[in-house]
Amino acid sequence: MRRAGYRLCCRPAAIDSLKGLLPVTIPFNRPVLAGRELEYIREAIDRGHLAGDGVYTERCQHWLAKYIGASAVLLTHSCTAALEMAAILVGIEQGDEVIMPSFTFVSTANAVVLRGGTPVFVDIRQDTLNIDEELVDAAITPRTKAIFPIHYAGVPAEMNRVNELAKRHNLFVVEDAAQALGSKYRGSYAGALGDLAAFSFHETKNIITGEGGALSINNPTLIERAEIIREKGTNRKKFFRGQIDKYTWVDLGSSFLPSELVAAFLFGQLEQIGPIQKDRIATWTMYDAALRPFHNRGLRTPTIPEHCVHNAHLYYLILPTCELRQELISRMKIEGITAPFHYVPLHSAPAGLRFARTSGQMTHTEDLSARLIRLPLYPRMGDAAQQVRDRLVRHLDQLL
Repeated sequence: MRRAGYRLCCRPAAIDSLKGLLPVTIPFNRPVLAGRELEYIREAIDRGHLAGDGVYTERCQHWLAKYIGASAVLLTHSCTAALEMAAILVGIEQGDEVIMPSFTFVSTANAVVLRGGTPVFVDIRQDTLNIDEELVDAAITPRTKAIFPIHYAGVPAEMNRVNELAKRHNLFVVEDAAQALGSKYRGSYAGALGDLAAFSFHETKNIITGEGGALSINNPTLIERAEIIREKGTNRKKFFRGQIDKYTWVDLGSSFLPSELVAAFLFGQLEQIGPIQKDRIATWTMYDAALRPFHNRGLRTPTIPEHCVHNAHLYYLILPTCELRQELISRMKIEGITAPFHYVPLHSAPAGLRFARTSGQMTHTEDLSARLIRLPLYPRMGDAAQQVRDRLVRHLDQLL
């Protein structure tokens, strides 16, 4: 029987009986069951359809398209897969260039490199840590095919300026919205702001399936080909809609479909997006209220522009120096609290030096990435969030 509220995934029942005996351990992330996920998985099994594009896949795609305001949404087995599909759809070929921040996960760049393209890194804004839209124009060359902005920490990039430049130079815009489901920019949801957008449902995201993703399509001319690419290069989708009497290989493609079990779990999560977001916002706001007083001592906390609505995907701190960052991480680890740093800038990575190039200086990217840590943030943290806050405040009071 389903109990109300959140439940920890696969939590041993014996854990509760050991309270007070185990040291405090607060992970960076902890997956939770939000609603009817297990019920839906059982129903998918009973239906006898475990491969992709079943009932739950369709339900999730319809739900996401309506929620985001997209022309169409296709589930994928990861955000990486969605980005790789996007790179094919916008026609990245050998020698093409794609502008993106260096402060991003490697999948953003890999999607371009796998098609023979070259990522062109530009610096990030000092406030939001998103791509600096005012540096994009100088990075555009005759080889530029697209711009791939990311929405860091669930705060959308300055998409009006990005889209203006893309329109002027006839470029595609692909949002890396891995962290931004539910976030808004000037009243529109992330995922509805470019030609295409990629979402993640990795277990560290707000809405989870363990591994999983989605491609949001806002350019209607790309929908049919997206279906073909996702179905291993076949027109199988048309066959199932009764538009053709047999399907065959017609284009590039691969197996980008998630299983119906993944989709069933995802639908249970999507139904609870309101409570999940409310819970995360409460923790994010509690952290923010406690840490903003340290601004006058050199600490930085997230900046949310007035025209953006964030989804409380993560809460980060930027310490005055790299050394203080490392000291704080070490102290929190001793306390049993996982507070990790984030991306190593891609332009400085071995593969970045090999496959990509930079446009201009990476001043903010290098500086801010070396001073940033992230705090634990997941649904139903309860007392754990208060412990993180209290111990963090104590250490900051000593360090700053």
